[in-house]
Amino acid sequence: MTIKNPNRRRFLTGATAMLAAPAVLRSTRAYADNPVLRIGHVSPQTGPLASFAEADEYILNGLQQMFAGGIENNGKPWTIEVISKDSQSNPNRAAEVAADLILGDEVDIIVAASTPDTVNPVADQAEINEVPCVTTDCPWQPYFFGRNGVPGEGFQSTYHFFFGIEDWIAATLDMWSKLDIGKNVAGLFPNDADGNAFGDPETGLPPAMTAAGYSIVDPGRYQPLSDDFSNQIAAFKEADCTLVTGNMIAPDFATFWSQAAQQGFNPKIVTIGKALLFPSVIEGLGDRGDGLTTEVWWSPHHPFSSSLTGTTSRELAEGYAAASGRPWTQPIGFKHALFEVVADAIKRAEDLEDPEAITAAIASTDLNTIVGPVNWDTGPINNVSKTPLVAGQWQKKGDGFELEIVANGPASEIPITADLVPLS
Repeated sequence: MTIKNPNRRRFLTGATAMLAAPAVLRSTRAYADNPVLRIGHVSPQTGPLASFAEADEYILNGLQQMFAGGIENNGKPWTIEVISKDSQSNPNRAAEVAADLILGDEVDIIVAASTPDTVNPVADQAEINEVPCVTTDCPWQPYFFGRNGVPGEGFQSTYHFFFGIEDWIAATLDMWSKLDIGKNVAGLFPNDADGNAFGDPETGLPPAMTAAGYSIVDPGRYQPLSDDFSNQIAAFKEADCTLVTGNMIAPDFATFWSQAAQQGFNPKIVTIGKALLFPSVIEGLGDRGDGLTTEVWWSPHHPFSSSLTGTTSRELAEGYAAASGRPWTQPIGFKHALFEVVADAIKRAEDLEDPEAITAAIASTDLNTIVGPVNWDTGPINNVSKTPLVAGQWQKKGDGFELEIVANGPASEIPITADLVPLS
């Protein structure tokens, strides 16, 4: 029998005489001098999506130090315990560790980040067990519709903040409009949650690009970790595609881009989601990383500050670079913002012993975070709050690369830092 989360503590409190010692200790913690609130955290710390979790240790260590004195709720400090587990970039593993956090560690809140492969199975486990959950770093369509969400109904316990595919399209089209290099677009969409959402013929990139005057060549879904893109490249060459777009994992893009060079396919703009987010990936491509473009969800240039620390986006990015010796990466801001939202909800919840009260506090969030405003009343759909998105280009600077913001039409508050230049 599965005991649902809202009744868990009530069951434990009423049956302490029949439970083993550890369970009794958990049931009585609310009456101790320092009650403990446990936060479960899941991210892809290993596997092909590990770049998304590169900054986890830095962010979690900093937050745990900041939470050392606890968080006050209704005049009483609560000790905060964060338990982090690795999804291994595998949806089945993500569901497994989420269930372990919920049923084994009995976390009070669970958070997750980094693509639908981790976010969706964690959110599904939270929804099934009625555990308050906040997620990010996954476009809202793969999150909502990938979990069979119904507009107008949504979910009970799970909330998400990030951009949507419509924002990605708007930022990309704004960027492409700055150069006159043709209208034939090559589409690369894997057979996974992100690829199916971005390549959807009704709600994804194809209809929006067609409406904007572009002609997209979509050879169909390819299997992730494919080792041969010859058929796609041949189709793109035949259609004289000068632009490439899609949503890929880094190993797939590296394979495609290498084979494109070998087979003489030389587009003028390449805009790929997910794969081109990270400096380590661009550096691995060498000179062929120069000029590639991608979405920018967060950067040192974003004019936002942490509601927890007052730290600016630039200070957070530079702090990570100084501590790690590595360049800043986009997930840093969103991983920090996850805990901004959670801390804010903890402070405001009417009763931290009641999961429904915690969920209600999350749902009523109206918070300016280091990635921008988070407010689930603003939509665009139940359980989703959107954050701003712009477009960027990797440009060679000295011995490395910088991700410059080259188009900001959908979010003019974020400054442009360089002009877009075509691939040579």
